[in-house]
Amino acid sequence: MHTDTVTGTSNLPPPRFEVPLTEHEVLDAGEQAALSAEIGTLLARENAVLVAHYYTAAAVQALAEATGGYVSDSLDMARFGHTHPAQTLVVAGVRFMGETAKILNPEKRVLMPNLAAECSLDLGCPPAAFNAYCDAHPDRTVVVYANTSAAVKARADWMVTSGSALDVVRHLHAQGQKILWAPDKYLGDYIRNQTGADLLLWNGACIVHEEFKGRELAVLMAQHPHAKVLVHPESPPSVIALADVVSSTSGLINAVRTLPAQHFIVATDRGIFYKMQQAAPTKTLIEAPTAGHSATCRSCAQCPWMAMNGLRQLAHALRTGAGEVHVAPALSARAVLPIKRLLDFSAAQQLTIQGNNDA
Repeated sequence: MHTDTVTGTSNLPPPRFEVPLTEHEVLDAGEQAALSAEIGTLLARENAVLVAHYYTAAAVQALAEATGGYVSDSLDMARFGHTHPAQTLVVAGVRFMGETAKILNPEKRVLMPNLAAECSLDLGCPPAAFNAYCDAHPDRTVVVYANTSAAVKARADWMVTSGSALDVVRHLHAQGQKILWAPDKYLGDYIRNQTGADLLLWNGACIVHEEFKGRELAVLMAQHPHAKVLVHPESPPSVIALADVVSSTSGLINAVRTLPAQHFIVATDRGIFYKMQQAAPTKTLIEAPTAGHSATCRSCAQCPWMAMNGLRQLAHALRTGAGEVHVAPALSARAVLPIKRLLDFSAAQQLTIQGNNDA
């Protein structure tokens, strides 16, 4: 499969792992209504709240909202769970999200609909290989993306999200620090280009965002000359180069809501369309192309692991307690440090912004 070349990436070979076939849950209206009602009853019985990622199925996101839960990105999901009084968090997402929720909420029970729901970035950064790579570059500050295992976070100095990465790296760069970045090489390349920081990049990629094609995107843009192009920074450089807005999931949703354009070409997982349509119901959303020159379309703009979060699996987890997430206390105690460093940094930034606004 053709991918854009990113310089400054580690010479480690790209990891190999099996990608599951995307299997969409098929329910008729009666089954969906019955399962949704049962899940609502079970959430109340178990003193539980449902938090769902933007990339899960629309039915799951809608149910989270209808039952007093939350739909957001991975860190914000865990943060919501921390402040919510429920003693059980049901995390509809992928495994590292359940781990992050457990790390930030060790006293709570964390359930997932399917513990086999993985992430290509997480799988592509095995802890043993990552530890060895860090050992080989002891002069670098280790910054990891949220899409990593608890064990990888435990080796890091900082954890960042796509929304916070630029600010954190600018902060470290201003202090003269050199950075070892993992695992997404495209996001790392974008951040390096924006900040001028010295980043050594792990050789990882998201199978969803790596599928977007700059060549085919340019053709689609010619067909929709008035459309704004929204791109997640996990995408290849040829796609980012054509974007009007490059941002995190929350930032892309906000762009649809606030920009005056009526048409948007969106280069991220199509699960985000639920919240985009909710934010701007009169606007037209167009999927960026994943097919075309040299395409294999392993994901076709939808994460196959996110698709494992269905209403049937949700109901089963709540009925039986299956899918409980466990993180060893010693590992959790180390992994929480880079997460809290980000949270403290973000909180300080907000105070500074508020102070400037009040001045």
